[in-house]
Amino acid sequence: MILQGVMRSTPRALTCETGRLRVPTSLQRVPAWFQRAIACFAALVPFTLGSAFADDSKDFYRGKTVTMIVPVAPGGDYDLTARLLGKHLTKQLPGSPSLVVQNMPGAGGIASMNYLYNSAPKDGSVIGVMQRGMPQLAHIGTSGIQFDATKFTWLGTTSSYATDAFPLFIMADRPIQSWQDLRKTDKKVLIGAVGSGSTNLNFPLIARDVLKLNIEIVRGYSGASSVYLAMQNHEVDGQAAGYASIKASQRALFEQKRFRFLIQFGRKTRLPELADVPTGEELASSEADRSLIAFAEAPFFMAMPFVAPPLLSPERAATLREAFTRTVNDPEFMAEAKKINLDLSPLGDKDVLKSVQALAKTPPEVVDRFKSIVGSP
Repeated sequence: MILQGVMRSTPRALTCETGRLRVPTSLQRVPAWFQRAIACFAALVPFTLGSAFADDSKDFYRGKTVTMIVPVAPGGDYDLTARLLGKHLTKQLPGSPSLVVQNMPGAGGIASMNYLYNSAPKDGSVIGVMQRGMPQLAHIGTSGIQFDATKFTWLGTTSSYATDAFPLFIMADRPIQSWQDLRKTDKKVLIGAVGSGSTNLNFPLIARDVLKLNIEIVRGYSGASSVYLAMQNHEVDGQAAGYASIKASQRALFEQKRFRFLIQFGRKTRLPELADVPTGEELASSEADRSLIAFAEAPFFMAMPFVAPPLLSPERAATLREAFTRTVNDPEFMAEAKKINLDLSPLGDKDVLKSVQALAKTPPEVVDRFKSIVGSP
């Protein structure tokens, strides 16, 4: 034992470089050599414990299974990206743990984030992909949210939408030919959507209430894949989804030109592949409408964010962030993402957190109008 070894040493030979240490009054009457022994022990403890914690952080994942929480049903861009990232992330974590994906749809993604924030183990064994609109909904006070978006352990985002868009589209066999047709009172399309809080609901609502397009929204689908099935079964005509995700998850239909694109959101300029499709801001008729659309589109610039629960140790958070950064820059991961047409324009945790914090600077009148349009769960 450290102290016993020191006490057995010759008192006059005992030295310890500890800096200035205040000796409690109760110990000031004991021999000086014993005081120096106490000082040595106090100096050694932080280094010993620090090394133990560092080793624990490095060895934690060996033999473990990491759980990846996905807030939607299988299929669609969140699920595809989470599975691909998880596959490669485990290679970058020390100890090469295994990974299991847990789809947790419910309340438009809110249920999964409530779980991650409040109930999931806070040791780095559970991470998740967050629906991009969650920080925005938390900021505007959407009911059911039980988390502070700024306090998650942010890992980064695989997409800042540099090469993507979020179009409103329909099956090409429907009579609607363009967005202009939707300004005619006798033309209407049925748009399928999931629950409140999802971007695939918010933008059809904005297209209907801000751009005044003749849209009827059918809510309650479990995810993008179930809406695609409904589109093919003529239950609904279309939906809003990520362009890269459309190409990745519905490759056959996309290559057969079975989709017609009407408007694109999440862009300041038109995506080159959709050069004939106007942006939402282009169709806005006033500055107030453009401000509203800009606020609604803000989450796209952290389009595929990955998080861990709050209160992780600094060492564990750093381990996850470093693994995330290595993964999104790994040639194998990049090649697979390109192969399935996923947008890959990553940002780190600090950039994503800045975007989350910037939402709080939006003028109250814009936030109030947005709330009145998208509603709450």
